[in-house]
Amino acid sequence: MVLLTLPAGGAQAPVNSKLNSLVDTIRAEVHPQDAMERMRRIYSTDRWFTFPKFQQTAEYLKSAMTEIGLERVEILAAPADGVTQVGFWTMPMAWDAKQARLEIVEPSVPPDQAVLADFEKVPTSLGMWSGPTPPEGITSEIVELKAVSPADILKQDLRGKLVLTKVNPAEIKWLLVKAGALGAVNAFSENPALQDGRQWINAWGDAGWAFTKTSTPLLSFSITPKQADLLRTLLHSRSPLRVRARVDTRFYSGKYPYVTAVIPGASSDEEVITLGHSSEQGAEDNATGVSAMLESLATLHRLIQAGKLAPPKRSIRILTMGEMYGSMHYIASQPERIKRTIAALCLDTPASPYESPDTEYSFYMGPHAAASYVDPFTLQVAQSYFPKAGRPWHEKPFMPGTDSYLGEPTVGIPTTWAYSGTGVVTHHNSEDTPDRVDARSLRDISIVDAAFLYYLANAGEPEARWLAEISADYWRSRAAGQSAEKAAYLAGRQRQAVLSVLRLVPPDRRAALRESFRSLLGAPQPVAETIVNGAVVVRKRFGTVPLDDLPVDQRAGFPSGAWDTTAITALYWCDGQRTIAEVKKLTEQELGPIKLDLDGYFRFLAQHGYVEIRK
Repeated sequence: MVLLTLPAGGAQAPVNSKLNSLVDTIRAEVHPQDAMERMRRIYSTDRWFTFPKFQQTAEYLKSAMTEIGLERVEILAAPADGVTQVGFWTMPMAWDAKQARLEIVEPSVPPDQAVLADFEKVPTSLGMWSGPTPPEGITSEIVELKAVSPADILKQDLRGKLVLTKVNPAEIKWLLVKAGALGAVNAFSENPALQDGRQWINAWGDAGWAFTKTSTPLLSFSITPKQADLLRTLLHSRSPLRVRARVDTRFYSGKYPYVTAVIPGASSDEEVITLGHSSEQGAEDNATGVSAMLESLATLHRLIQAGKLAPPKRSIRILTMGEMYGSMHYIASQPERIKRTIAALCLDTPASPYESPDTEYSFYMGPHAAASYVDPFTLQVAQSYFPKAGRPWHEKPFMPGTDSYLGEPTVGIPTTWAYSGTGVVTHHNSEDTPDRVDARSLRDISIVDAAFLYYLANAGEPEARWLAEISADYWRSRAAGQSAEKAAYLAGRQRQAVLSVLRLVPPDRRAALRESFRSLLGAPQPVAETIVNGAVVVRKRFGTVPLDDLPVDQRAGFPSGAWDTTAITALYWCDGQRTIAEVKKLTEQELGPIKLDLDGYFRFLAQHGYVEIRK
């Protein structure tokens, strides 16, 4: 197999000529303006972030997938009842909002300053899962939350009042509930320079992200930095600050829709998948991810129909869903498909302006516990394309926070995540609008996504040999100059990644192929010292442990496992045989020194029934 050397990200590495040719073929066919139009259409409904609007988005995506020629198009649904658990994540309650308005009634202010929030004009004025008011509305005093610690917050008189917060109120909602507050007026922004932007509050559970059956329906508003300055000025006067809130929302047991379809495989029931979340208010985050995936598969379909590409051996699947909740439900409800899925690429926030260096593409690798050929292969695809576009790109270590967790051992689908920063920070902000999306970025990631999917959909023994070689090189390069202990750890990941390619070949060829990999597997690993009577963590369900069914004040100071990198990384190393001491060593090899008391953390999880500890 001919190898070419092309620069990428400042490094030199071999690029497979077959992959290089595939990238060129896809590049000549991609239609970024089609992707831009789909992005605008998705944004037009998702920006309202209510469950009826999510259903409208799903119906549009079904029609779009059908229109571009995909097959087996399905709208599926997770229960949105606030009770059902998938893994250890409690599904949200469905929520709808018709109108919401917050206006100053005392002291008197100019009319153009009186209205602080109007959902019908700016949806992010209202926090997702905000509770309702009586039809006539409710008048309340606004007080500023000045305390920081939980104890001090509970000392402040918040009962029956709306609380102006400097932090995302979702982080302290449990304290607002305990203090008897009426709700929150959010003044926090990830980018205060966006003076007219409103931070989207998309979490409102008492013990976690989503609003569940046991959550409290507090009011939730979000104002601009400019309005926050006005309120603080008014609060410094002697007279009380009173506002009138009218909110028409409802909670109900409904459905959380998601959509999937395929380019069918010609000779295998296996699949590769690209996934990204819909059901979010922003254009960049994440209407771009969904539209790029659609264009990726549309491009492949056009090329196949034109005879420029052969039908793939394995099916190529697209999955668009609510972040985490939708992908977890798909994993739990489609076990046979999951078993047949060999690799995945996740697209989240991938199409920002070219002009800022903060918008260069980053590719987040999988966790080390799931080391595989997919990590180096993703980088090879990027290397095949981005020099041609004159665009730098970057490799990043695993980071939780989106639907890229499929590689974790209890799911077993090696996954990487493509991300582009937004330049001007508009994350979860009303300023994340279609005019900020760059068609060139949509073009870039559509090409990378399509090349990733099509190459792996057709990978057989010759491709498996090459993937084993680049996997060995990938981990060897990281071991250079390391201590003996670190090098041994990395050699273990090298062996794991090289052997992962065996899944790409028929079972009767795996033994012979494995034997041919001897030189790629590295030196034999030293036998680990046996830890007598060591405590072993046994995971009970797939996925992470967000603790969303356990009140915050009962967590003994341990973090939610929804997003905490240390807790998640350590959990992924728990295979039912490694001791906690071994898991700690592996976690530190992956992340460096850690502060989390893993022994205490896992015993805490066991105490509450999330894991089991055995000797």
